[in-house]
Amino acid sequence: MEITIHSLHFEASQQLETFIRKKINKLEKFYDGIATADITLKVVKPETNDNKDASVKLLPGSEFFAQEVANTFEEAIDRCASKLERQLIKAKEKRKKL
Repeated sequence: MEITIHSLHFEASQQLETFIRKKINKLEKFYDGIATADITLKVVKPETNDNKDASVKLLPGSEFFAQEVANTFEEAIDRCASKLERQLIKAKEKRKKL
């Protein structure tokens, strides 16, 4: 799977990028054929808590998307991965029924 990380208005650390790649790569076991993952990270309002916005778009045959705002990017990515896991499992079950 090709993973693209876009960090808007800041430079993402290597540690953060490694964490994201590890989390997103785990999603492949729930659905075959995920070709790309497009991740966008941005800081919403620097002076408040819960200001880290992460969105993840997976592009296999159809599109899967999750977006979360949290106190850290790691937490936001973790929540996105959980949402996407549920979406992928549902899509896989639906595909089996057809």
